[in-house]
Amino acid sequence: MTTYKTMPFHLETERLVLRPWAESDAAEFCALLSERGKGTPTVERIRTSIAELLATTATTGLALLPVQRRAEGDFIGYCGLIIGRSTVEEPEIAYELFRRAHGRGYATEAAGAVLDAAVATGRKRLWSTVGAWNTPSLRVLEKLEFERDHVSVEDNGEVVWLTRSLP
Repeated sequence: MTTYKTMPFHLETERLVLRPWAESDAAEFCALLSERGKGTPTVERIRTSIAELLATTATTGLALLPVQRRAEGDFIGYCGLIIGRSTVEEPEIAYELFRRAHGRGYATEAAGAVLDAAVATGRKRLWSTVGAWNTPSLRVLEKLEFERDHVSVEDNGEVVWLTRSLP
């Protein structure tokens, strides 16, 4: 088994800062998840989720990070590497932003920084899984040179599996 470097937990781009989770992110994270239209988790449940994310980061060296706009300092979503449907050797890139932040290139910018962080760990390939209906996310991944690998059918519909080789 190959040993990988730990992913950097603080990333900066021209407009964004990706940083470790804090308990103070719970209310905003809760609001973001409620935009999915499947109910609103409790802030206590989200605090537990944040603790679980931090524990997973400590054991895997991979991180899902809050995304803030640099100038405004506001939480607009998350982006990072997760095991998800994949493995620690070939993790998934994941991101989700508030609807108010859509259409401004933030997802592409944040995911590009995470892609660079993945290269720095020594990994050779990333995955992403996206609902077939999610055209904007598929466009982000296309811009980052991910290629479609296959489609699976799950309880919530078709899922597109994409992959990207890393230098």
